[in-house]
Amino acid sequence: MSGALKEVRNRIKSVQSTQQITKAMKMVSAAKLRRAQDAIIQMRPYAQKLQEMLGNIVGNAEGDINLALAKERPVEKVLLIVITSDRGLCGGYNSNLIKLAKLDIHEKYAVQFAKGNVQILPLGKRGYEHFTKNHYNVIDRFWNIFSDLSFEHVAEAAKYAMDAFSKGEIDAVDVVYSEFKNAATQKFIAEPFLPVKKSAPHKGGTKADFIFEPGKEVLLQELMPKILNTQLYKAILDSHASEHGARMTAMDKATDNANELLKVLKISYNRARQAAITTELTEIVSGAAALQG
Repeated sequence: MSGALKEVRNRIKSVQSTQQITKAMKMVSAAKLRRAQDAIIQMRPYAQKLQEMLGNIVGNAEGDINLALAKERPVEKVLLIVITSDRGLCGGYNSNLIKLAKLDIHEKYAVQFAKGNVQILPLGKRGYEHFTKNHYNVIDRFWNIFSDLSFEHVAEAAKYAMDAFSKGEIDAVDVVYSEFKNAATQKFIAEPFLPVKKSAPHKGGTKADFIFEPGKEVLLQELMPKILNTQLYKAILDSHASEHGARMTAMDKATDNANELLKVLKISYNRARQAAITTELTEIVSGAAALQG
């Protein structure tokens, strides 16, 4: 019986050690989440207003203005920007993003994918590893963007997509990311990035009359890339906050599961201990009875 006691005791120590790790990871993720949440909350209204403004300008631009990033053409070649995390242990966060990316490919771009005309631009190690392992057409350039997250590095990735689109190498660009709602909730989104979509006119609304200074075409060519950089940076910040929220929630659940397992193991340990004591007492009583006999 001592062997069984030792085995249960070792399992209890192992679970307690794991629980300490999950508690520590939860606290670290909670601290990182606060900073990431503050960043996206401050960024979101600015990015949304810029996106609205860009859509309005493109929608009201005259036909003679050459807007390379808003030019719609038959979609032959596609670029999918997939934003995942660098690390795991965050529940189904990465798997849900990868699943959505594949769904976007097979439902929206099945014909292009069959021809080998779908490229993946992964931002984050987990997405890069998955799509590389599964032999997708992966662009090996910006997957480590979270190792030094900054607006400048995100702008480089956005510029790559914009340059490819402007040159006609790519006909459509989608972004797959997780929109941060709160620590326990993320919304997984696949949305168009290029070409720039025109804002639908409001019912009963009037056409906006913009005054451009300097000239309209010069201003738009300068303004559009900056706004698109901001849109991708906003998606990155959303994903960054979502990752830490998902990891904090996952580690909290893991800690609770460890507590439940410890309760079961302690009951098993006490039962085994009581059985051992009972056996020893029985042996002692039996021995005493034999001596008296």
